Amino acid sequence: MYRFWQDDPVATTRMRRSRLGGWLLLLVAVLGATACGPPITVRRVPARQVTAELARSALNSDRPSLFSENVLYRWDLGDLFRRNPEAALQALHDRLASERGGAATLFAIAELSFKHAEDTGRRDYFLAATVYAYAFLFPNDHAERTREFDPRVRIAADLYNRGLTRGFATADGSSVDLRAGTYPLPFGQQLEVDFDQKSLEWANRWLYDFIPVAELEVRGLGARFRSPGIGSPLAASMAPLDSGPVEWGYVPPTMKVPVTALLRIDDPRGQVAQPVVAAKLRVYNRYEVEDVEIAGERVPLEVEPSATLAYGLSRSRVWGWERFGIFRGDLISSESEQQLAFVEPYRPGRIPVVFVHGTASSPGRWANMLNVLSNVRQLRGRFQFWFFFYDTGNAIPYSALRLRQALSEAVSRLDPEGRDPALRQMVVIGHSQGGLLTKMTAIDSGDRFWNGISSRPLDELQVSETTRDLLREVFFFEPLPFVTRLVFIATPHRGSALADGSLANWLAGFVRLPQTLAGATGELVSGNPDALRFDPRRPTFGSVYGMRPGSVLLESLVETPVAPGVTAHSIIPVRGDLPPYGQSDGVVSFESAHLDWVASELVVPRTGHSAQQSPIAIEEVRRILIEHADVVCAASGAGCAPQPTPLGGPDPRFLVDAAAVEPFEEIDPYADPDAELEVRIPDRPATAP
Repeated sequence: MYRFWQDDPVATTRMRRSRLGGWLLLLVAVLGATACGPPITVRRVPARQVTAELARSALNSDRPSLFSENVLYRWDLGDLFRRNPEAALQALHDRLASERGGAATLFAIAELSFKHAEDTGRRDYFLAATVYAYAFLFPNDHAERTREFDPRVRIAADLYNRGLTRGFATADGSSVDLRAGTYPLPFGQQLEVDFDQKSLEWANRWLYDFIPVAELEVRGLGARFRSPGIGSPLAASMAPLDSGPVEWGYVPPTMKVPVTALLRIDDPRGQVAQPVVAAKLRVYNRYEVEDVEIAGERVPLEVEPSATLAYGLSRSRVWGWERFGIFRGDLISSESEQQLAFVEPYRPGRIPVVFVHGTASSPGRWANMLNVLSNVRQLRGRFQFWFFFYDTGNAIPYSALRLRQALSEAVSRLDPEGRDPALRQMVVIGHSQGGLLTKMTAIDSGDRFWNGISSRPLDELQVSETTRDLLREVFFFEPLPFVTRLVFIATPHRGSALADGSLANWLAGFVRLPQTLAGATGELVSGNPDALRFDPRRPTFGSVYGMRPGSVLLESLVETPVAPGVTAHSIIPVRGDLPPYGQSDGVVSFESAHLDWVASELVVPRTGHSAQQSPIAIEEVRRILIEHADVVCAASGAGCAPQPTPLGGPDPRFLVDAAAVEPFEEIDPYADPDAELEVRIPDRPATAP
């Protein structure tokens, strides 16, 4: 055949043309490739775009991180992972088992397992992400630990936390089922979990119903605080172990405890290649433990206190109570055995801070202040927070009586032998009408209030002994010896013009007094018409009437000094800019709220009546509480111990959030106890404008 083509001139010409055409095609291809530019290029893009690409992971994207993609590329497993993730993961595990993979492979298996679990809902791969992330984070040899600035550390911590949450989640994902057992893992392995049941017991309570809170969107709170670290952050319900301790009744059933579930694995890098991985699961209470020791290092626990608080409040009945509490006498006492609510169980050595809400309100309105104060490090371990419920339409002296009774009973029940000095350094904080009640815990009334309604002594009136005893309790009282500091917020010490309006008068007509007070009033009016200083045909004892400017009650109260040894502070909002004279917060004027004799007065400009939610007001309360704790500590040794920081401090590797994974981190803007606010003003001058 070759000879034939050589001897054939036509064939030879054709062959030459064919070769020439081939060379021309090759030249065109080379020139085309050259014209398109080099195969590796760069272009300048916004920095945030590059940052997002570098921070990408399976936690916040449909693609894994560059770290895991690099591992897949190194072992030529990228295409296989896209086609068959389980086969690619098995190949990575085999390399690890044959000791051909290190920390980078551990991280890749953790992240890629999490991504596959997200795509398929497979529980075993969520647990695999937990196990392999833990092995990456905590090698036995300290020298093998990843450097703290390596972004994989924070990503691995979040893979562990979320993998643990999803791995033990119930079928609908609404709660986490923590229990011992043997759980399947990929790669033919099993996870054998030993659960510490004793870790569910705390302060004579049993923790149950664990709700994952890291995945909750929180609205309504001004800030979201979280402590980044290791573990699954949960909100736990509480049930009494027995009915003995008296403080159980003070913790509402809807109150949740921020806790952290932690799965420990001994020798994790050795176990990941074994058929069975043994682990220990336990729960840590945020009020007791903030960090743990793992592999010789102190590691902070992941906790979500703000989300836990919001979850409990979102299911509370307080929002319905505040709408009707102004109209129905004794509403709260009929709904609950206690008029005090504790955020957490009573613990000796911590100073109580009692919050008293205002008219047509509820303890829920203190949520922003509680959220901040309970997350300030200088306050944790020094204070406990209590809330007083009351029916805001009742007569102010009667509501003040209920407050004094509730606090006295709590102190007596919680510490009958008087061994807790912190319990007797109480701070009471009142908003609006609650500020009036607050003052009435720390004054000696004498006969001032009684003389405002009667021209004759109580003992001379024609009433039953039961009524006489009630009237004596309401109108004659002494300061509570355990209350040592007061804070007034937007308090109408001289009344509110709003309480004298036609709408307020109309609403006041619907207010129903408590049965005991209504009966006593009827007996007082019918038997002693000549001794009364009010119109017996229209007795006006409700709180709305009591807050009218010029009322006998307020005139007597504003002139009554607080007891010696009691320190008071005022926080006064006004809607406009400084100076505040002639302004109001929409309900209470500055002149009504101002007191010359208080230890400090803070005016909050451009703020309405609900100033207890203002960040500036909250900051002032923080300052006051730190000052109070320092004074008490120096004088009595109580309230001295803030939350301790273990020797060496927490591991800084877990204090850096992965970008775009969790939008909030625990930032303490209240760290300087000596900081002063520029909006503080001096006492009102004699010739104010």
